[in-house]
Amino acid sequence: MELNLQPLATACFVSHQPFAAGDRVVSYLVRDSELQILRHDILADRAGDFTPDGVVACRWIHVFKPKTHDENPERTLKLTAENLFLTLADPGTELTPETNRLVRFLALMLERKKLLRSRGRSADGEKDIFEHGRSKQSYEVPAGEMTPEFFAAVQEQLGMLVGEPKAKVPPAPAPAAR
Repeated sequence: MELNLQPLATACFVSHQPFAAGDRVVSYLVRDSELQILRHDILADRAGDFTPDGVVACRWIHVFKPKTHDENPERTLKLTAENLFLTLADPGTELTPETNRLVRFLALMLERKKLLRSRGRSADGEKDIFEHGRSKQSYEVPAGEMTPEFFAAVQEQLGMLVGEPKAKVPPAPAPAAR
């Protein structure tokens, strides 16, 4: 899964007020009517004034940190499943139940690709612990059951992000032999 998105904004989408270091920012991924995925960053205290022009695929809250000069902007524009997981699973990010579900699914997918390694459960048994292979950083992901409802909800979220799969066109019937 790969999406190209704009990077974190430097100002609030609603108020146009520049973000300052330490501001709480709510980030939304919205699929618009033209099926593009747009990122909207809003000051947390102005989030109630935001009306998305499309379907919200996920949202998360994080603390704004100004970019450093050595960051690679090209890399941040390309949002892969791994980058999305690292962004959403960051310990400083507050997640919604829908986003928790997406983080859980991404963790399972990245574990299968051997980009994450399972390191067991947290002491309270509420979270699974995963280690990122390259950075060796640990991430706690809410534990949950893998039910058909879980996968149907994830499929709907991913459909919003990457588009619905194209329907298979049945093959044309072969002409009758004479």
